[in-house]
Amino acid sequence: MIKKSLLGLTLAELSTIVAELGMPRFTAKQIAGWIYQKRVTSIDEMTNISKTGREKLSEGFEVGRSNPIETNKSKDGTVKYLFQTSDGKFIETVYIPDGDRATLCVSCQVGCKMNCLFCQTGKQGWNGDLTSTDILNQIFSIENSESLTNIVFMGQGEPLDNYDEVMRSIEILTSDYGLAWSPKRITVSTVGLKKHLKNFLDECECHLAISLHSPIHEQRLNLMPAEKQYPIAQIIEFLKQYDWSHQRRVTFEYTMIGGTNDSQLHARELVKLLQGLNCRINLIRWHKIPNVALDEVKSKTMEVFRDYLNSHGITTTIRASRGQDIWAACGLLSTKKQLENNE
Repeated sequence: MIKKSLLGLTLAELSTIVAELGMPRFTAKQIAGWIYQKRVTSIDEMTNISKTGREKLSEGFEVGRSNPIETNKSKDGTVKYLFQTSDGKFIETVYIPDGDRATLCVSCQVGCKMNCLFCQTGKQGWNGDLTSTDILNQIFSIENSESLTNIVFMGQGEPLDNYDEVMRSIEILTSDYGLAWSPKRITVSTVGLKKHLKNFLDECECHLAISLHSPIHEQRLNLMPAEKQYPIAQIIEFLKQYDWSHQRRVTFEYTMIGGTNDSQLHARELVKLLQGLNCRINLIRWHKIPNVALDEVKSKTMEVFRDYLNSHGITTTIRASRGQDIWAACGLLSTKKQLENNE
């Protein structure tokens, strides 16, 4: 008999389980406390639940934690973890220490449907959605789990394409029965799937990051097929309906590619496109990937681009490139083991 995982279940879902097992209603909150706050790995450790109750629970359930099967550490301190999912596939997760901050870049799908030209993950194709168990296991099962200060849904996959499981994970991370994190510690990235973007903005207080990469429709379409269905101009007009003057913020991710989207024309068009929206821009250095005929950008070009945007009222920073030597930098995650299994 395959046991179901408790990790990744909300308090409401745990309440349903204990009711079905004939256990006291308060047991659901006890279970949640053991899994999410005390971070146990087995039901036997839940010592304030009666032995009979633990036995009942163990008949059909397990905690569902699993350690990474491979760890690679970069010379800059970045760590990349390889996890096996509950259905036997593989995903990668990146831990990024930076002074008093420790950020985990979490995956939400095996591969990705978006197929952006410059992204190695997209070359893998899409091999399935992660469950909330698989998503939270990345957070709870790394070596430095309890030192994390921030989580970014910027690993493999498009978070809003796996909306329900991502939101279930965020509920657990931010609820009193879970980790009780402020939603300001979590950022969700998307290419702009408008069908779930409204729900996300109405239901969640986490920060939002939009993958932009070109302000010119035809070029963005060439770089990102999602532009056809979700044009960036429409996404930005939609975002202007929301109040970004408080603590929740919207950031645009802009991967700079040499000779492609790094000119003064692009900088000017970005200023026009984002006029009237309280936002910021993160410039990301593109790193070469196999079989893609694009060029890396020069550091001076990035600096000039950044300075132009800042001088025109758009707060712009250059994101430090971390973990390139272990293929952990932005756009490099590919789950090589998964690809090997598909051959």
